[in-house]
Amino acid sequence: MTIAATLGYPRIGPRREWKAALESHWAGTLDAVGLATAGAALRMRARATQRGAGIGHIASADFAFYDHVLETALAFGAIPEGYGWDGEGPASLATLFALARGARGTEAERAAGIAADAPALEMTKWFDTNYHYLVPRLSAATRFRLVQNRWAEAVTEGLAENCRTRPVLLGPVSFLLLSKPEDGTPPLALLPALLPAYEAALRGIAEAGAAWVQIDEPCLVTDLPAGAAEAYATAYARLAQAAPGLKTLIATYFGGLRDNLAIAAGLPVDGLHLDLTRGGEGLEPALAVLPEDRWLSLGIVDGRNVWRTDLRAALATLRKVADRRGTRRLMVAPSCSLLHVPHSLAREDALDPALKRRLAFAEEKLAEVSALARGLDEGDGAIAAALAESDRVMAEWRADARLHDPAVAAAVAAVTPAMAQRGSAYPQRAEAQQQRLHLPPFPVTSIGSFPQTAGVRQARAAHARGEISDADYEAGLRTMTAEAIAWQEAEDVDVLVHGEFERNDMVKYFGERLAGYAFTKHGWVQSYGSRCVAPPIIWGDVSRPEPMTVEWARYAQSLTDKPVKGMLTGPVTMLFWAFVREDIPRSEVCTQIALALREEVCDLEKAGIAIIQIDEPAFREGLPLRRADQAAYLDWAAFCFRLSASGVVDATQIHTHMCYAEFNDIIGAIAAMDADVISIETTRSRMELLNAFTQFDYPNAIGPGVWDIHSPRVPGAAEMAELLRLAAAHLPRERLWVNPDCGCKTRGWAEVKPAMRNLVAAAKQLRAEAV
Repeated sequence: MTIAATLGYPRIGPRREWKAALESHWAGTLDAVGLATAGAALRMRARATQRGAGIGHIASADFAFYDHVLETALAFGAIPEGYGWDGEGPASLATLFALARGARGTEAERAAGIAADAPALEMTKWFDTNYHYLVPRLSAATRFRLVQNRWAEAVTEGLAENCRTRPVLLGPVSFLLLSKPEDGTPPLALLPALLPAYEAALRGIAEAGAAWVQIDEPCLVTDLPAGAAEAYATAYARLAQAAPGLKTLIATYFGGLRDNLAIAAGLPVDGLHLDLTRGGEGLEPALAVLPEDRWLSLGIVDGRNVWRTDLRAALATLRKVADRRGTRRLMVAPSCSLLHVPHSLAREDALDPALKRRLAFAEEKLAEVSALARGLDEGDGAIAAALAESDRVMAEWRADARLHDPAVAAAVAAVTPAMAQRGSAYPQRAEAQQQRLHLPPFPVTSIGSFPQTAGVRQARAAHARGEISDADYEAGLRTMTAEAIAWQEAEDVDVLVHGEFERNDMVKYFGERLAGYAFTKHGWVQSYGSRCVAPPIIWGDVSRPEPMTVEWARYAQSLTDKPVKGMLTGPVTMLFWAFVREDIPRSEVCTQIALALREEVCDLEKAGIAIIQIDEPAFREGLPLRRADQAAYLDWAAFCFRLSASGVVDATQIHTHMCYAEFNDIIGAIAAMDADVISIETTRSRMELLNAFTQFDYPNAIGPGVWDIHSPRVPGAAEMAELLRLAAAHLPRERLWVNPDCGCKTRGWAEVKPAMRNLVAAAKQLRAEAV
């Protein structure tokens, strides 16, 4: 009998209940017991939803208080000094959140023994998704041991409801490859020390009553470093003996195994999960080499996108496998954890009906998985209604004339290489820009947004409900903008921003003003911790009906003689931070977006805006996981950025911003973007990310972030100045800017104002030292 399975489920709750609980806890209004109770309720609901949909293997231990990688590290005792852990027993919530967010020096943290200046761990993207994970800090001195078996606890919790679950454990090799040894120790050299802790975890999972454990090894779909094949063989030979009665499923996702198929097929495990939505070409090779007694989990429902599965086509693929292997050892599943899609379509009553029929969120994907498993076992007749509905929706969507705009097609066809080139090289542009802007050394700016306070959000909600007129709402926004401009002038910031109080989100704001985008009301997805985003849906050709930001930029610039940046979200980020249509190549969608933004950039310049920032935080995120696939992506991604930016004169300065990414493997493409100034996240790595720019000899200006805005901690001016000195040791001082790591939307004014004041003081200190 085919098993319907999941690899993981959304953690945040259908109404973002976990976000509310976390933020209440951090605010001191919900204690640790209340937070744990909220988490237990969400896990119970997730189990019930999956069980009710007919899922046989229900994932557990996929929930996390903040991040599953961080909590794996904590469970195995990989906790740096200074965070209040005494080396015995489970880490406290205070320790967990200090590692995730940085210490604030509160009384509770002091009581827990957490150092007042303990910084947050580095945060980076989870493979090529918009989920962020915390990077464990390891060293040769790390003493791994199992201090909390969170996986066995999850099994026990489910069995209390008579629900046997399949706990999800990040595999030991991927855990090490995703970590950062602080002392230069090769990550895989730590495997012998780590494996006893994993063996103990598996024994505890078996003793708790689990029949299966899912061990995630997503690094198997990447280019593995030297020694990884041996590490996998060693690790799983050991783990196979740890709990002989416990069946193990190795889960791979986000791509195909390719040259790592032999490694995966040779592991002494009971099952292997394949992502058929991003690695479908690997199915035939896998069928050829996998032993007949190996369970095969087929990820045929896309866990990364919101489009409905073509059930008839999916069933045909599954039947080809069943014809060769039978159904006794088959599982049907999403391609990856459903963490990456919203909860449910049930409350999306404002979507275009034809579009809504084409969509499937997490709950709907459970129904698809269950139907496919049943259809495979019982035949088409058992799921006739589901197949008929799927056929009807697929035919309706393919015939929808709204998908394609002839004017957009003509504009894309008219694009030339010259349209993606600035008029002069950077040195000539820099001279023209300095003559226009007259900026001091180490110019200070912020990334773009200022705090979206409760007052801002309440006014926006009231306006949306019709309780505030358009005129009154705009007047309030103008007051906030004017106050932000005046405050920046008073603090002696060199290049100002208008604060973006009118914007709900850096992607949504623009998508709402572009043709081809649609938006949900409740389509929230976790980005990290309590941070949730509601990605738009790109369903048709993209164009700009009218200017989007020009009036706000013109207004802000009218309030000051200092330059105010025009702020846009770049084409690559507008693409990857959305759920994207699948009927045309992504490169073509990105070109459409770039042309729309190009019109906006040119209109901003005409309005007198001298500096235009085009943010691309998703540029690294979009990089294919395999080196063989990366050059083509980097070529079109850099081209689309330049296409959006290159319609201006030399004296107009183009900025871009990137955050939380390793830059070594994309530094050439970053240079090819040819932005006059790039600002990047470097605080959590203490400027280590600048090594890529130094070794490459990056030719343009750069603003290395010296304030980590993802932490509530406010660094002092001396700390910022020291980071700037580290940056100046890497790059010429005359090309350095001073800025935070990212926008300040999620921070409060009580943090932003002193931090920006310290930022200015640090820049002035560096200027004085240069005299």
